[in-house]
Amino acid sequence: MEIYWDAFINGFNGTLNYTWRSILFQVPWYTNYFWGLISISLIVWLLEFLFPWRKDQSVFRTDFWLDAFYMFFNFFVFAIVIQGIYNLLGVGFRELGITAQSFAVLHLNHWPIWAQLLLFFVLLDFVQWLTHIALHKFPLLWRFHQVHHSVKEMGFAAHLRYHWMENILYKPLKTLGVMLLGGFEPEQAYMVHFAAITIGHLNHANIKLTYGPLKYILNNPVMHLYHHAYELPKGSFGVNFGISLSLWDYLFKTNHLPEDSGTITLGYDGDTKMPKGFWGQSLHGFGKRKG
Repeated sequence: MEIYWDAFINGFNGTLNYTWRSILFQVPWYTNYFWGLISISLIVWLLEFLFPWRKDQSVFRTDFWLDAFYMFFNFFVFAIVIQGIYNLLGVGFRELGITAQSFAVLHLNHWPIWAQLLLFFVLLDFVQWLTHIALHKFPLLWRFHQVHHSVKEMGFAAHLRYHWMENILYKPLKTLGVMLLGGFEPEQAYMVHFAAITIGHLNHANIKLTYGPLKYILNNPVMHLYHHAYELPKGSFGVNFGISLSLWDYLFKTNHLPEDSGTITLGYDGDTKMPKGFWGQSLHGFGKRKG
C-alpha cells in the first residue's frame, strides 16, 4: 500500500513543484506551459481586438472572466490534483504487467524527429476527435460537455471552458494513443502541445480565418463556430468535431458550413438551465435534470 501512497504524493508534489517553477521562470521557456499559455492567450486576444469578426461583440465578452478562470483551472489546478491519481493507477497497471509499451503498434524512436512529431500530432488529434464525438453522442457524456457548449459569445478563452470530467475522459485515451506509438512522447512533443493550444485558441476566437485550401486539413474559427451552433442539421447530434484538424470531419462526412457571417446563435436546447457560476457548472452532469 505504501508504494501507492508514495506514487500519489510524488505525482501531486511533482506537478505542483513544476508548475511553481514554471511561474518563476525556472524551467526552459520552450517547455514553460504556464507562461506559454498566457503568451498565446494575449496574442490571440490582441488579434480579436485588432481584427474582430463580430464587430459588435465586446472585447470583454459575456463570461470572459469565467472562461479565463477555466483556462487556469483546467490546465494547471486540476492537473496538479489529478496527477497523483494517474501515478497511482500507473503503479497498479505495472503490477498487472501492463506497461507503456504493452500496446505498442509503432516504435518511433528510430524515425526522424519531424516524422515522430507529425504522427504524434495526427494520432492524438484523431483520438481526441473520436472522444469528442462520444461526448456528443452519449447522453451521460453530453451532460458534462454541455458546460463547454453553454458559451453564448465565442472568444479565445472559451477553448478551455469545459467540465473537469472531460480531463478524466480525455487523458486515458490520449495516453492510449501514446502507448500505441511505442509508449513515449517524442522529446520535442512540447511543439505539438503548443501548436494544439494555439489552434484551439484560434478556433474559438472572434476572428474570421479559414486558411484557404488548408481549411480541409486544419480546423478554423469559421468551421468551429458551427460546431457551437444552437440549430444543427436535422437528425444530427453535432457537426465539425475537429480539434486541431478538420480532416476527419471531411473524411467521415461530419462537416457542415452553410455560411460564414459569424452571427449565428450559439448554445443548445435547454442551455438556460446551465448554472452561471463555476461551482454550479462543476457539479453539472451529476444530477437528474433533463436538458
